[in-house]
Amino acid sequence: MSLMVLGTASHVGKSTVVAALCRTLVNRGISVAPYKSQNMSLNSYVTEAGGEIGIAQAVQARAARLSPHVDMNPILLKPTGEKTSQIVLLGRAYKDVPISEYYTETNHLLEIALEAAERLLQVHDHLVVEGAGGAAEVNLYHRDIANIRLARELRFPIILVADIERGGVFAQIYGTLALLPADVRRLVKGIIINKFRGDPTLFNDGVGIIQDLTGIPVLGVLPFTDIVLPSEDSLSIADKRSLDHPVKIAVIRLPHISNFTDFELLERYASVHYLPLGSSLATYDCILLPGTKNTVADLKAIRNSRTWGEILRARERGTPIIGICGGYQILGKEIVDSGIESEAGIYPGLGLLDVKTNFGEYGKNTRQVCRTPCSIPPILSLMEKVKGYEIHMGETERGSVERAFIEEGAVSDDGLVIGTYLHGLFQNPSAVNALLSFLYSRKGIRFTPLPENAIDDPYEKCARWFEEHVDMDTILAINTQP
Repeated sequence: MSLMVLGTASHVGKSTVVAALCRTLVNRGISVAPYKSQNMSLNSYVTEAGGEIGIAQAVQARAARLSPHVDMNPILLKPTGEKTSQIVLLGRAYKDVPISEYYTETNHLLEIALEAAERLLQVHDHLVVEGAGGAAEVNLYHRDIANIRLARELRFPIILVADIERGGVFAQIYGTLALLPADVRRLVKGIIINKFRGDPTLFNDGVGIIQDLTGIPVLGVLPFTDIVLPSEDSLSIADKRSLDHPVKIAVIRLPHISNFTDFELLERYASVHYLPLGSSLATYDCILLPGTKNTVADLKAIRNSRTWGEILRARERGTPIIGICGGYQILGKEIVDSGIESEAGIYPGLGLLDVKTNFGEYGKNTRQVCRTPCSIPPILSLMEKVKGYEIHMGETERGSVERAFIEEGAVSDDGLVIGTYLHGLFQNPSAVNALLSFLYSRKGIRFTPLPENAIDDPYEKCARWFEEHVDMDTILAINTQP
């Protein structure tokens, strides 16, 4: 039952389809694991063994009822600046390279990726493989180790996913199939049309036309869904729609923002806005500084924008300000870079916490952690033990400031400025309850706490949605065909 899911473009819903397939197949007793040879994303996850992978593959692993493993995403590219990316290889930071240099290594990297796939197949009967971006990038075929070259090596049946919301779905599908190399096109056994608004049966004529044009069955038309899965990359920020809640929270949309999935549980219970640099913060009840792949560059960007003054004025008003990972580093007094992230030098921070960060060597701290909050009011004292993961370069030294958590972090004397390396902090209901209880109480409104089991399993809902609108019998029969 191994399958490969390719897309007509980026952000058409490949990751969600793979997650749905994983849960649907494992519910039928089929042993499957997700796999993506090469991913480019600043939203990442740390496995139990401390390896870093794209968050989409961690989500898909959970859908398959598995623990995430580095073999599920052996190559992760994390853009660090213009035309440069960090290569995370089998979960560990390998090196930063200009993208042109990266392409000289694709033969070697494909070998490593295929070895990872083989290891997965030694443990699991089948793989559900996700491609990257659009499958028909003709100019990249000779170095496309996530789509074309991988498809030629694996020879798995392919399902092509298209996004009808973008418009031009007929051209998307027909054009992609026409441009695929003949040997890869023969592997395409089905088409899924995603993101249909309204009654999918209204597109029945369109389904017939696509099948007549391509000779390939349309396996289903998936309607828009409210199923919440963690966002894969920054393209997802544009899709976010803030709900109408009494409390407004600003997330500073840093140029190299990473792991903004940290705040997606908060989005359900507060009006969370991802604001570009230069936006006014005057009306917000709380400010969140997220993680970043390039702390020094984003610190400079804040300093050169209106946001610098906006944050400092918010602090004077008593607005809570919380920094996660790179955001924590930016809240400090200074960052000393020996040339690891940027040019060697000392970079003054916002100065809201008495801490200093040193970038002294190339390498990352990547681990899953549990943290015990210190009993400092008004927010941390309401919080219970939390869990998450660290992904960061640099070491942060505290001055006179207190720890936010027994193990790490920092908090101001009044408890309103908090910094921590803990990604996933606000994926803990305890942390959401602590912050929102305080913010709501400031407005004279009682916040109903989330129960500890508030984070439901979205994968069963995802599987039901998929089975309702996709012909699973045909998918199951694909692999029995010669």
